[in-house]
Amino acid sequence: CGVLYLLKSGCQWRMIPSDFPDWRSIYAYFRIWSYKDEGSKSLLEEILKKLVGEVRTNNGRNTQTSFAIIDAQSVKNTDTAENKGYDAGKKISGIKRHIAVDTQGLPHAIHITTANITDRDGANTMILNEKENLSTVENFLVDGGYSGENFAAKVKDSIGATVTVAKRSELHKFTVIPQRWVVERSFGWIEKSRRLWKNCERKLNTSLQMVVL
Repeated sequence: CGVLYLLKSGCQWRMIPSDFPDWRSIYAYFRIWSYKDEGSKSLLEEILKKLVGEVRTNNGRNTQTSFAIIDAQSVKNTDTAENKGYDAGKKISGIKRHIAVDTQGLPHAIHITTANITDRDGANTMILNEKENLSTVENFLVDGGYSGENFAAKVKDSIGATVTVAKRSELHKFTVIPQRWVVERSFGWIEKSRRLWKNCERKLNTSLQMVVL
């Protein structure tokens, strides 16, 4: 409850109210739940995978999806962050969140990089890291930032899935791209937590675990 309070309110660890245990104890548990070796999953990531599977099963679906939507979001850093890069397209210095969601907006893969990493490179790494979760995916839906034969070929080599690029409207006005709004809504859900409005974390793994929470 103390960790979720910090996530939702955006306060600092030392400012967690006295109704909760000492902030050092809360932070120590968060460190344990967030710890991961290279190639392994943290306890929080394992819990998220189980919860997503349960929700899909309750909705009459398989635990793993056959269709996923990929997108990335650049987020500004605070001065406490150690890892940062510059996204020239968005003009943001910070990190980039890469996610793959199903048609319900549930996350099946999350990856955090510095903002200078391209959407394509970040997505390729995410797919390789999350091969187990994405093993049943047959098709990925992406936007124009992922277009190109190289990206599609790498995805095909990694897990045998195809890539479909969503077409934007040629009219000079805003229109909702079919199915693409799902992943944008997922980013909206993430930003309901004030801790995630900016990247306050020193380490990229901590940023990842906060998104997982």
